[in-house]
Amino acid sequence: MPTIKQLELMANKLRIHSLESTTEAGSGHATSSLSCAEIMSCLFFSVLGKNDEFVLSKGHAAPILWAALAEAGCFPREELKNLRKLGSFLEGHPTARIPWVRVATGSLGQGLSAGVGMALAKKLKKEKGKIFVLLGDGECAEGSVWEAANAAAYHCLDNILAIIDVNRLGQSGETMHGHNLEKYKKKFEAFGWQAVIAKGHSVKEILSAFRKADKTKKPFIIIAKTIKGKGVSFLENKEGWHGKALKKDELEKALQEIGKANITLPSKFECPKKLDYKFFDFKLNDYKLGEAVSTREAYGRALVNLGKANKDAVVIDGDVKNSTMTEYFFKEFPERSFQSFIAEQNMAGMAVGFSAMGLNPYVATFSAFLSRAHDFIRMANYSFANIKFAGSHSGISIGQDGPSQMGLEDIPIFLNIPGAIVLYPSDAVSAEYLLKETAKFKGISYLRTTREKTKVIYDNGEKFPVGSFKIWKNEKEDKALVIAAGVTLHEALKAQDILLKEKNISIRVIDLYSLAPLDSEALIKEAQACQNNVIVVEDHYCSALGFVVSAALGKIKNLCVKKMPESGKPEELMGKYGIDASAIIKAVSDTTRQ
Repeated sequence: MPTIKQLELMANKLRIHSLESTTEAGSGHATSSLSCAEIMSCLFFSVLGKNDEFVLSKGHAAPILWAALAEAGCFPREELKNLRKLGSFLEGHPTARIPWVRVATGSLGQGLSAGVGMALAKKLKKEKGKIFVLLGDGECAEGSVWEAANAAAYHCLDNILAIIDVNRLGQSGETMHGHNLEKYKKKFEAFGWQAVIAKGHSVKEILSAFRKADKTKKPFIIIAKTIKGKGVSFLENKEGWHGKALKKDELEKALQEIGKANITLPSKFECPKKLDYKFFDFKLNDYKLGEAVSTREAYGRALVNLGKANKDAVVIDGDVKNSTMTEYFFKEFPERSFQSFIAEQNMAGMAVGFSAMGLNPYVATFSAFLSRAHDFIRMANYSFANIKFAGSHSGISIGQDGPSQMGLEDIPIFLNIPGAIVLYPSDAVSAEYLLKETAKFKGISYLRTTREKTKVIYDNGEKFPVGSFKIWKNEKEDKALVIAAGVTLHEALKAQDILLKEKNISIRVIDLYSLAPLDSEALIKEAQACQNNVIVVEDHYCSALGFVVSAALGKIKNLCVKKMPESGKPEELMGKYGIDASAIIKAVSDTTRQ
């Protein structure tokens, strides 16, 4: 074991690396790194073992994380000179591009939620080791931190250990509680954690606090009083230095104050194993043509079959499992079912943690509530997370519950994630098949389901490959192309029948079940065959189907929800806001008269 003096020297060496690398880069968070130098020295060269995991929640302190990893032998120290340079894996904030990082951080308040998921995964997999999460005091103003704290206590996670670097200063001024460490302690204790206060620049006190954690049966947190910019007199406890690198002359003065730190220490911290994802095929349920089944119901049924085939599948709920129909999975596999309650940010953060540990999380809630977790979903992509999101109760077709529940903004959340797949089934058969498609895919996916029952329109065994679409009644004399998905597909098919019977107008209908990826070339051909008279109808604001179709085809007629809706019966609302069969018929008539 290293001595206290050796760990103190290593802390200064980490400070030197942090200052030199940020000065070389011309940017970076040097002072935020200096405040946690002793904590990082103790962690990487005394505390962390081969079965442990580390999450830097205060991701802006990346320079000292890179310094610690370099000193631990993960990569050559010379690479530190490439901090923030194009082509280097040492980015300004941690992402999973570097193999020693499980979870991307930098959007503050997310590391503890990921840590909760990782700790639960370790429990489920019966693995040894703890999850260590280093937080900043500023990010403790984020509500998501307390969602995570609540969840850790609820799930009795004695294998998670957090540290708060309480350096008093945020980006623009003092943090909420400054150096009042008792307030942090009382808060975490109120949430059911065991909390201890320590001097964050005393290696002896830090190590003593870590030893106390070995004796607890609760989540454990060390509240460490530190000084921002510690080790350099003109930086210590000074405002205005957040996110600023020292100039060359300032660096020389700083290094003289810190002094030499000629030391090398071994570390037990190991590079996490690369996790391979394997798809396990599963059986789909059979349905009768014309049978009324909601897509959320089909999703829930198929999820059980998936769970039987894939033992790594876990489901996370936000207190709506009896609506999203994940309750079927909860009943069948209680040990792999996790309740986040009404805390959607933590729900998504837990999923990132599960994914980081090699499990396959399926997350379901109302599509409206996914907007609460938008930033976590965005950051999950930078963790290269493998998460399958599902949003139910989508659109005005849910009816009387009103606009707050309708989820008219959800699809763009996922369309804006590079590489994500976005799928929108219209019946039970397509819903089950598309769930299988998300299971095959490694990455972020979104499956949008509907509360209302819709008729089964596809035969069992019909295939719905990602990136394609279905064509209904392809005729040479088609006057217009109507593109729909989900509940509006059924309205489009009604309109197709009425137009042919009553007006002798033939139209082509496309079920655009795959919004991303999109087969633009095939869609262009279908539009050209219909004289480029294209109508898109969607149960969403004008930023989903219409957006992706117009990006491929140019000018279209977009029937969508253009105003804030109100409560009412589904059929009344679809009529009032112009996305029902009657609206489609009018749009086709107007288009074909031009």
